[in-house]
Amino acid sequence: MPFLAAVILFALTYILLLVFPKYRVYIALVSAIIFVFWSKMGVGELIGAIDFNVLMMIAGTMGIVVLFIDSKMPQLLADILISKAPNAKWAIVFLAFFAGVVSAFVDNVATVLMVAPVALAISKKQNFSPVLPIIAIAVSSNLQGAATLVGDTTSILLGNYANMDFLDFFVFKGRVGIFFVVEIGALLATLLLLFLFRKQTQKLEIQERTIVTDYFPSVLMILVVVLLIAASFIPNKPAITNGIICMGLMIIGIIYNLIKTKNIKMFVKVLKEIDYFTLLLLAALFVIIKGISKAGVIDRLAKAFMNIGGNNLFVMYTIIIFMSVLLSAFIDNIPYVATMLPVVKHISLLMGGQPYVLYFGLLIGATLGGNLTPIGASANIAGIGILRKEGYEVKAKDFFKIGIPFSLTAVLAGYVLIWLFWGI
Repeated sequence: MPFLAAVILFALTYILLLVFPKYRVYIALVSAIIFVFWSKMGVGELIGAIDFNVLMMIAGTMGIVVLFIDSKMPQLLADILISKAPNAKWAIVFLAFFAGVVSAFVDNVATVLMVAPVALAISKKQNFSPVLPIIAIAVSSNLQGAATLVGDTTSILLGNYANMDFLDFFVFKGRVGIFFVVEIGALLATLLLLFLFRKQTQKLEIQERTIVTDYFPSVLMILVVVLLIAASFIPNKPAITNGIICMGLMIIGIIYNLIKTKNIKMFVKVLKEIDYFTLLLLAALFVIIKGISKAGVIDRLAKAFMNIGGNNLFVMYTIIIFMSVLLSAFIDNIPYVATMLPVVKHISLLMGGQPYVLYFGLLIGATLGGNLTPIGASANIAGIGILRKEGYEVKAKDFFKIGIPFSLTAVLAGYVLIWLFWGI
């Protein structure tokens, strides 16, 4: 495929993804098909381009999350947190931090759907607007999605591309992992939330705790973490090991539910709740990236970055992290990260160094940039959708009150810490 044709098709694909977000899956699939035929990609090459481990991990985790939410365990945990809060301010901040902790292991949108109703209930009882509390929950869930291998699709993409296992997000090559960078950022951002909600000092009424009747989905969530950690110690394991773990546990959960309830309602619900559009989008993006790589686009993009940043690692790191923040405020971070990972790898090869400081900068910037705008992350859109159903119209300035200071606090913390741990 000619270089210029690949660049035009790739640029057109991204423009259309941005302009028509509802049709992004179809746009990506059409673009991928064109790349396959125009670049004469063989069947083996096509299959090799698609990262099935990533797709299986995401699908399996999504299914387990459906079972976990249905068990009402997240609501019980939220109830316990609220019972410990002395007033509304602390309850809001507890919920936001709780959403962040949960989203380190559960999809961000699912986390918002779990926690936001609790914030709504508190606001109704105490007669204050739920707009800012739910925005806080949404941006907090986005932040900690980068903390672990299973916390966000972008983390799964990075982990697989950089050959990182679950434990590598905590300690990697003898250095502090990205988990602790994210948590320090989360702690600073939580202190900021305490200041922003300082006027919400109403006392809370004691609520009845949610009753959990099935703890098996919670066991499955724990097993996801435990087995991914165990798999970290297996040398030369198959490339789809993590995907098999997540899919296998989801299947076990479905079978257990079928035996227990003797009906297929939950099985059908799990199948419906899996986000097939995201899976198809990712599969198409893998093929598109293979196509532009064959055409030499990745190589030239890396060289263009080199021309801007020179051979200075700190300058390159700064460009990547803040460019990622700005772009992710307006475009979906999944296609952005999927595209930039091979570019970052190529940049590091040209510079003759390790790519990890640039990888981590890319992940932090792309994950947190979505918190700058209401449309920058799916969790933000989900939170605003919940508020709209309740009759609250969220203005951009309302979102910016939380999103901008929260993002800047977390990004700057990550920017400094990643460089201290990995750049020096």
